[in-house]
Amino acid sequence: MPTVPPPHRWLVLLALCAVCSAHAELADRQAPMHIEADALRYDEARRVSLFSGNVAISKGTIRIRAQQVEVRQDDQGLQHGVALGAPGQRAFYRQKREGVDEWIEGEAQRIEYDGAADRVTLRGDAELRRYRGTVLADRSSGAVIVYDNRAQTFSVDGAPASGGSGARVRATLTPRSADVAAQQPAPSGVAPPALQPSTAPERRP
Repeated sequence: MPTVPPPHRWLVLLALCAVCSAHAELADRQAPMHIEADALRYDEARRVSLFSGNVAISKGTIRIRAQQVEVRQDDQGLQHGVALGAPGQRAFYRQKREGVDEWIEGEAQRIEYDGAADRVTLRGDAELRRYRGTVLADRSSGAVIVYDNRAQTFSVDGAPASGGSGARVRATLTPRSADVAAQQPAPSGVAPPALQPSTAPERRP
């Protein structure tokens, strides 16, 4: 398996599919992935690319920043990635929600992107934020957060502890009336639905 030395920064284009829609958020799964990093190791047999050192990824509206990212391509040509933060730091993820001026941001020690399911899993000191435009609407934190972009839902689990119970999860939810008032007047029409957390029972320490 060849190794590319790190003195040069690499800009890698994994052109699996061309974007054929004017709305990038509708085609993130099929958009080409652009990756910049200090070093690259590629395993052709496994179709796995390992990027390390100040990794920056863009794929449609998706943005990922991490210390190390492993990208794998499945038999259908879809991409799957695992991003790891540097010691003491978290990896970063951002993506636009489909059809509305809303963005999802997440940080965690480990971020897993599933291109086939259009799902993001944040593990370890995880935090998920939702913005309407530039206004922070919701914030959740826990040990594991799973965001389903198709269903527009997320779930949050607390960290496991001895004795079988888990740590509490934390969330801040802004009322829509206060959120909208902080922005410019929206055009007439029905307001987009809010992102709904899962109905999993609360975990107590």
